[in-house]
This record gives sequence, structure tokens and C-alpha cells, in this order.
Amino acid sequence: MRLKNSVTIKEALDKMVKDLKLKPGIDETRIREAWVNIMGKVVAKYTTSVTLKKSKLYIKVEVAALKQELSFNRDKIKENVNKELGEEVVTEVIVY
Repeated sequence: MRLKNSVTIKEALDKMVKDLKLKPGIDETRIREAWVNIMGKVVAKYTTSVTLKKSKLYIKVEVAALKQELSFNRDKIKENVNKELGEEVVTEVIVY
């Protein structure tokens, strides 16, 4: 039986994440952890930084040819990241 003012643990955690504005940091961590699965070992090896700021995914790559290839495939990267996370977290991909 559930009391009138009671909440589930999931509801309490969701509220805490929202109130403390932790979601962007959690999303960035989830992307970093899944980066090899999303992009593959070779791309992950040459990616020096993956950060998420205000729904924009910043990918730093030192190899010019790979940088150009990723730039051409920004929409596909966005789609794959959002699919992996199960929600639309990334609205834009910036490769630099």
C-alpha cells in the first residue's frame, strides 16, 4: 500500500537530479562511457575530448582526415548518440 504523500525511489532520484541540475553531467558521462560502442575503437582512439555543453556535443580530434570525416557525419553521430542514450540529449555536434 502506498501512502498519499509517498514517492518511489526513482521519483525521488529523478527529482533530486532535476533540482540539483545534475542531468547534463550525467549525460556527458554516459556519452563518454559509450563512446567506443557508438563510434568504434579507431575513432575513439583518436578522439582526445568529448564534452557536452547545453545539448551541443564537442568532439576534439587531432587527425585532420578524421576530423573532416566526422564533420561530414555530424548528423549521423548525433543520431547514434541519442539512440544509445535512449533520448534526445544532443541537438548539435561540433568537431574541432
